[in-house]
Amino acid sequence: MSICVIYFGVFLIFSLMLFILSLNFLVLDYSMILEFNLITINSSSMNMVILFDWMSLLFMSFVLFISSMVIIYSKEYMEGDLNIDRFIMLVSMFVLSMMLLIISPNLISILLGWDGLGLVSYCLVIYYQNIKSYNAGMITALTNRIGDVALLMSIAWMLNYGSWNYIFYLEFMKNDFSMELISFLVVLAAMTKSAQIPFSSWLPAAMAAPTPVSSLVHSSTLVTAGVYLLIRFNLCLGNNILLFLLFIGTMTMFMAGLGANFEFDLKKIIALSTLSQLGLMMSILALGELHLALFHLLTHALFKATLFMCAGCIIHNLSNCQDIRYMGGLVIQMPLVCSFFSISNLSLCGLPFLSGFYSKDLILEILSMSYLNIYIYLMFFISTGLTVCYTFRLMYYLLFGNFNFISLNCLNDSSYLMLAGMGGLILFVIMGGSMLSWVMFSIPYFICLPMIMKIMALIVTVIGGWIGYEFSKFSLNYELKSLNFLYSSLFFSSMWNMPILSTFGVNFYPIYLGKLIYQNLDQGWSEYLGSQNIYKNLINMSKFSQFLFNNNLKIFFILIVLWIIFLFIMYL
Repeated sequence: MSICVIYFGVFLIFSLMLFILSLNFLVLDYSMILEFNLITINSSSMNMVILFDWMSLLFMSFVLFISSMVIIYSKEYMEGDLNIDRFIMLVSMFVLSMMLLIISPNLISILLGWDGLGLVSYCLVIYYQNIKSYNAGMITALTNRIGDVALLMSIAWMLNYGSWNYIFYLEFMKNDFSMELISFLVVLAAMTKSAQIPFSSWLPAAMAAPTPVSSLVHSSTLVTAGVYLLIRFNLCLGNNILLFLLFIGTMTMFMAGLGANFEFDLKKIIALSTLSQLGLMMSILALGELHLALFHLLTHALFKATLFMCAGCIIHNLSNCQDIRYMGGLVIQMPLVCSFFSISNLSLCGLPFLSGFYSKDLILEILSMSYLNIYIYLMFFISTGLTVCYTFRLMYYLLFGNFNFISLNCLNDSSYLMLAGMGGLILFVIMGGSMLSWVMFSIPYFICLPMIMKIMALIVTVIGGWIGYEFSKFSLNYELKSLNFLYSSLFFSSMWNMPILSTFGVNFYPIYLGKLIYQNLDQGWSEYLGSQNIYKNLINMSKFSQFLFNNNLKIFFILIVLWIIFLFIMYL
């Protein structure tokens, strides 16, 4: 029996067990904290603490379920790979690091899971071992390192409380300066992991990883770790930090939605879509709705994992081509994959009664009911419209546009294990939202709004879809090849020049400064006043001394002659 099948079975069984447990904990309103004393030295004890409540159990069950589907999908996707066992092991380590992070009410064990995610994600991003992968892996690792350092600093600050079990201090120490500082550091860590502005550029770069990894990373593991951490820390976040987070979240959501409309790489479009949804989660979290953020996190995990799996299947069949301009008419050759893809895309748009609708519509209606300014309102609704816009553009290019790939191809739906992985998820993409809304909200939200605000989400969805369709039809013509459009599309598709700033901007200027210092100090004044010049002077002095010592008799006689001449002149 292969390692894929074993891990698939284990993860699936544990997922079902944890889901049943989470329902039990939810009904009983029950939480459990387990403490294991690892070591005690001179009355200082080091404990391993585990927190089980309905939130952590439910999230773990989702992570394990998606992981099991991704692993069975990988068995066929990575079929020709000689190191498939190593790949599955890495994916399992990735999932286990996420588990550790989810069940930790303690900053030390959170850091273990957090760093585990960072390190294993680096190994997975550079899996294909080429220059693009190495660059992507480096930017991923170094950006996440900023968050790791922020967490380390928050661990140091928590020494003020005598314990790292933050769960005990959240509400009690809310107005304390140390807790404000810790919460700021935690928000910074979450921003790097969840790729908020200005740390967004690593997320599309991480697409260099194999598609099953992208499916796992973008749905339920790496990028959601930041959101989950803030859901846990929500009680101690002050108003100023929440306002800052709201602004950053809305900007990220808008930037990613806009960028996806100008992108042609299939995986990158879906990655930018993830970034947009992460911005939405962060924004609604900043408004204080942590249960809604978790609800959207879980529904998003389902349809985003399916989207990536479908994209992987299409890329696999198109001989590793990721440019959507080559695709088109795939609905004829790959009907089942395209139907899965369409359902996931429509769920992402928030089409009524698919899983994405329940969370997105609720978020937008609660936002409409909140007491906020017009900027936040517009950013939320424009970003929702942009989501529909790039989704319809993608569907037009893939499913209905002209087929521009090579005539000799092997497009078909016959990848049974891949379809099994997608088929396991698609049922939850359709029904998961309603199921979760019944489970998570024992008392239903009742939102009373004017008619126009009530249907505003539907209006922006329809307008966004129409613009996306027209835009894709229009951009297939040659009228958009003007320089102005190219410049604007370069600016928007490069995420407002953020990748350039975070690579070229961070690397180039320090290296250039180093060059100037080397030229003007190391090889310039410091050399003249320092080492080399002193060395040369010492050499010259020692040469002179050596000359004197080598010719001491001659010099002695010359000095006697000079002395006699001097005496003769003096007494004449």
